[in-house]
Amino acid sequence: MINVAVLGYGTVGSGVVEVIEKNKEMVDKKSAQELNVKYILDLRDFPGDPYEAKVIHDFNQILEDDTVDIVCEVMGGVGAAYQFTRQCLERGKSVCTSNKELVAKHGPELLKLAVEHNCNYLFEASVGGGIPIIRPLNYSLTAEKIEAITGILNGTTNYILSKMEKEGAGFDDVLKQAQENGYAESNPEADIEGHDACRKIAILSSLMMGKNVDSEKIFTEGITKITADDFLYAKAAGMTIKLLGMSRALDENTVLAMVAPFLISREHPLSMVNDVFNAVFVTGNMLGDSMYYGRGAGKLPTASAVVSDVVDCARHQGKSVMCFWDEEEVTLADVAETKRSFFIRVNADDKEAVEKAFPGSTAIIVEGRKTDAGYITAVTTEREFYDKCAGLGNAVLSKIRLF
Repeated sequence: MINVAVLGYGTVGSGVVEVIEKNKEMVDKKSAQELNVKYILDLRDFPGDPYEAKVIHDFNQILEDDTVDIVCEVMGGVGAAYQFTRQCLERGKSVCTSNKELVAKHGPELLKLAVEHNCNYLFEASVGGGIPIIRPLNYSLTAEKIEAITGILNGTTNYILSKMEKEGAGFDDVLKQAQENGYAESNPEADIEGHDACRKIAILSSLMMGKNVDSEKIFTEGITKITADDFLYAKAAGMTIKLLGMSRALDENTVLAMVAPFLISREHPLSMVNDVFNAVFVTGNMLGDSMYYGRGAGKLPTASAVVSDVVDCARHQGKSVMCFWDEEEVTLADVAETKRSFFIRVNADDKEAVEKAFPGSTAIIVEGRKTDAGYITAVTTEREFYDKCAGLGNAVLSKIRLF
């Protein structure tokens, strides 16, 4: 029998216990031995809960119990979660987590610690919730040289953008709906400003490169400036708007990584990923393109991914699963020097000035529009594009990159 402790009995933590108990026969069979949830750590009591007898308030009870082999850290944050994870790994206890903030900030350090103490630090649930993506990168695609990863990595923002497109509603109205439906937090900043997607693309980029990509250095732009009018022009151009986390290896030590809204062709598979669903699009040098799709968040999808890591740890007791993510940092390319086309929406009275500033632009025609106009520019560097926009001043109503 393998004893498991769960740190945090919130949404995901209660889901982890539920998955282990509801699928017990199958989970035990795949682990090759019985899994037993021995402790649940939380500051609160849960009177009437089926597992209230397992709830404790002292982390040291878990740390000092040598019969606990696997710990599920689903607390979140980088304070106590970091300290508890370190202490568990130093005691040879494997840790499985859904904490993308902690993985993005301390991943290589904690992986190294796990190897030193013959245990594991696994984090399948930290990117894409229930979508298998970490394990495919570490196992299934090991014969591939991964060239690029692009993903819709945040369900909240994808839900908001999908609703804006379908209903023609404004950002603020849809955000309020998302909060009422439980898809967005009362403080949605981490989602709508792109920080959550940034941490996830940092993790994926690090696994792609085998070296550390610092999430705090990745160019990040959220969706707060996207309007219903922008979707009208996107539709007329045969496109839609998605918040993408994207990463491309330029050489062994340099990566271009960013998070931002993009206009994306309706012919691209990512354009069909709607509502709270997520997807990760991986390009390898031999396989070519592959896509991993599913529910990127939620109690049971995320918990399922955590438990899959628990099973992996149970199968590899006393042995570290290989994960190539060194502490050495790669160089992040300057986004301002990259080249692409842009969508630009401007005041109708300023069309002549815009066409002069961006020669070779293609007009997007939306019937009935009299106060504004839309264009897709010729390929230019980001720096040149934004310099020209600054020169146009209030003529520019919105601007979005093309993928």
